[in-house]
Amino acid sequence: MIDRAGAWSILTEFTRSDSLRKHARAVEASMHAYAERYGADVETWRIAGMLHDFDYEMHPRPPRHPMKGAEILAARGVPLEIVYAVLAHADYSGMPRVSLMDRALYACDELSGFVHACALVRPGRAITGLTVGSVKKKLKDKAFARTVNRDDVYRGAVELGLNLDTHVAFVIGALERVAPEIGLGR
Repeated sequence: MIDRAGAWSILTEFTRSDSLRKHARAVEASMHAYAERYGADVETWRIAGMLHDFDYEMHPRPPRHPMKGAEILAARGVPLEIVYAVLAHADYSGMPRVSLMDRALYACDELSGFVHACALVRPGRAITGLTVGSVKKKLKDKAFARTVNRDDVYRGAVELGLNLDTHVAFVIGALERVAPEIGLGR
């Protein structure tokens, strides 16, 4: 089993961009919080969150991402449930999201990035005080964080069996726990 330090080593080997590393940490934090909520294996879920886009700089376009990344992870002995979740987080991979971890990773990916972007435009680049209403308002603004797929955000909440407000509030709370580490102030 790979541990968090090993996952971080893989991430930093393949990901040079500070913003992508912060995204990985944000998704890791959201997955950590959901693992606690659902009584799942926290370490496994955190690693899945951290590694889901580790190959994005090498292969930014489908279908190479995350397929090529999955090959690298499997070759390095990363557990198959993590490799599968990484594959399943991309709709075009053809891998159905079957486990709760698969669905959580899909749900956390786009929303964690979007919440992070919402916090970055606040005074002090702070997530503290960010509201669900503010995030939902920005979701309607197609020009804001335009690379975030809104359909994925909405579908992710549905796949977790949560209403959007609950999911957004949960992710905000998860990112507050790691705010200084991902550049969101205190």
